[in-house]
Amino acid sequence: MRPAFAVGLVFAGCCSNVIFLELLVRKHPGCGNIVTFAQFLFIAVEGFLFEADLGRKHPAIPIRYYAIMVTMFFTVSVVNNYALNLNIAMPLHMIFRSGSLIANMILGIIILKKRYSVFKYTSIALVSVGIFICTFMSAKQVTSQSSSGENDGFQAFAWWFLGIGALTFALLMSARMGIFQETLYKQFGKHSKEALFYNHALPLPGFIFLASDIYDHAVLFNNSELYQVPVVGVIVPIMWFYLLMNVITQYVCIRGVFILTTECASLTVTLVVTLRKFVRALEAVRLTSPSFCTQTEASPSALGSGCVLISRFGSQGLLSSPRVWCVYSTIWSYSLMGLQ
Repeated sequence: MRPAFAVGLVFAGCCSNVIFLELLVRKHPGCGNIVTFAQFLFIAVEGFLFEADLGRKHPAIPIRYYAIMVTMFFTVSVVNNYALNLNIAMPLHMIFRSGSLIANMILGIIILKKRYSVFKYTSIALVSVGIFICTFMSAKQVTSQSSSGENDGFQAFAWWFLGIGALTFALLMSARMGIFQETLYKQFGKHSKEALFYNHALPLPGFIFLASDIYDHAVLFNNSELYQVPVVGVIVPIMWFYLLMNVITQYVCIRGVFILTTECASLTVTLVVTLRKFVRALEAVRLTSPSFCTQTEASPSALGSGCVLISRFGSQGLLSSPRVWCVYSTIWSYSLMGLQ
């Protein structure tokens, strides 16, 4: 029951999260820093109260290892959010981040000297094809939308190319962080909730360097139109309401991932997280551009096929939980039907 409940939290939280993120970005495309700061602050405060016991509980893993992990985690979060400022469409942003399986496999082969089955290599190839199709069609959109002037077109494409580089860097850094976490958990045991707290609390001083941008967007949020919150009846600027809902749904999603790490094997957790990004990508496609959706329908098909193939033919032949396998298959089929 708990794994199914956790999967529900992950998809409910993350799929609703992308809606509020899109509402924020559509109004203020450069608001990534204030969104990241709000998410980090909320999770850090919650962890300080309930996990660290107001600072009285000593960490099971030495702080110096968390400092390394936090540096990577903070870099990945900032770079991923900043990529939205570099002419990167939200659907491409979400689908590109679904390539975590590829990055993890590549770095696992290089660093941990791992070897995988033919089915896993085939599934990773399908995921790669899906990301390539989406990236290629996004590039065509950038050039066609900027065809008014040759210089403008080149400049737009240059920013887009820089955004692709930023997403690639963040993807590889995230995979490296996952491998680093895996080695830490083998050495000190699994302390996922503790890691969640320190990964969000220790980077908070780094936002000092982004304080000016955060303050500017806070002013913009204050000047947005007023909105009466349902049920409670409180009137607040609508951008602050969107931000609050984004933070809450992000927390729900992360809590679901935490429950999964304690209830399921690491393969199941990785698949759920990847499929979460996949479904968010489909949702972002529908929210932003139907034409982008029809042009790239082969991309999510390949991504979904790759994920399902991994889940069906994992290292143990079958997933240990048929219920979770049914969830994967249902989400994949529903997502493909939604593209037609």
